[in-house]
Formats: sequence, C-alpha cells, structure tokens
Amino acid sequence: MISVIRSDQRGHFNYGWLDTYHTFSFGDYYDPSRMGFRQLRVLNEDRVQPGKGFGEHPHRDMEIVTYIVAGALEHRDSMGHGEVIRRGDVQRMTAGQGITHSEFNPSRSDPVHLLQIWILPERHGLEPSYEQRRFADDHMRGRLGLVASRDGRGGAVRVHQDVELYACLLGRGQAVRHDLGSRHGWVQVVKGAIGLNGRALSAGDGAAASAEPLLEFVGDGEAEFLLFSLS
Repeated sequence: MISVIRSDQRGHFNYGWLDTYHTFSFGDYYDPSRMGFRQLRVLNEDRVQPGKGFGEHPHRDMEIVTYIVAGALEHRDSMGHGEVIRRGDVQRMTAGQGITHSEFNPSRSDPVHLLQIWILPERHGLEPSYEQRRFADDHMRGRLGLVASRDGRGGAVRVHQDVELYACLLGRGQAVRHDLGSRHGWVQVVKGAIGLNGRALSAGDGAAASAEPLLEFVGDGEAEFLLFSLS
C-alpha cells in the first residue's frame, strides 16, 4: 500500500526570512493524523534567506539529520562544533541528553534550501554527538546512494536507530529498484518528478509505503529524491 501526501497538503508558513513546509506535525502545524511515520518524526523543507537563521535553541532525545539541497548553512553547537554545511553534505546530530545549537545562512546573496529530518532514537539519554559527511553527486546519480544508517557502512553518517536513508538523482526514463521486503518506506521528492510503482510524484510530495516488497522509481526529467527504509 502506498499513501501519498502532496506538496500542497503539507503545513506551510512563510515568515519572510523563512519559508517552511512541514510534512508532519511540527511547531504551529498540528494534525493528529500526521505525527510521523514509523521512526520518522519530522520532515521539514526550509528555505532560509541570506543572513538569517535559527538562533540558539535546545534539543533532547532526537536524531537530527540535515540534508542540504542548495546553498550553505552555518552550524554552531554546545559541543564546540562550528561548521558550514553545503550542497552534498549530510549532517547528523544526536541530541541525546541535551544540546543547544544555532543555524544561520552565511551568504549575503543566496538563500539556503534544506531538509530538516528528525528520527526517533533507539533509546533516550544517549551521549550527544555530531557527524558530517560529503557525498558527491556520483554517489547517488542513477542509483540509491546510502547517506545515513545505523552501521555507517560505506561512509554513511551513523544514526542511532534501525533506519537507512538513501539519496538518488534520476534522469528522464532512468529507473532504480529497491527491495524493501517487510520493512516500511518513506519517499520524499526533492526536485523534479518521479514514478513510484506507477504513481506520479512531484517535488514536495511524500509517500508512505507498507506491504510493498519492491519499490521501483522512474525519473520524469531530472529528479532528486530521498528514500527512508524503516523498521
């Protein structure tokens, strides 16, 4: 079974400095039927204007993954990390026992476009930690490139949960398959359009897949999407 949330069905707020879409309940957007999917709790698509960002704020007991679509984001946290993450970078922060951090767009001219992903951890009270990896487009062009997993295989960032996150770039007519088996999948289209087991998905659309042992993706023009494999 595949269930689709269209881009315009998401929660949407435009604060001027921040244009944000929420697939699941978050902040001022609350829908009791959309409290996440399996271990995936938050999936926000953010566009932050130049020189703007999120001031210092706390987190606890969450795996936070940031996927940069375009532009750059400057990160600082209470663990002493100060990094600028750019297109191709994937960042994982384990909030665990508690951290504070800030995120700003350091550019004077260009907005930053990112996906903010929260995953429920396997247990509470983990030691806070930080990890960042760069993935070239070739890692995901015409294939499902692993960018986050529990075991960190192939250079993926490690998440403290039985979740695998893949990124993929497809051209028109290109196809890839994924054996989901008895697991559950969430697909998020970042750019362009794809077919998922015969269903048409466009940028901003998300789809939950359960009892779908095999997923087939077909590009409709230049497309970029994420696949979450969830237990």
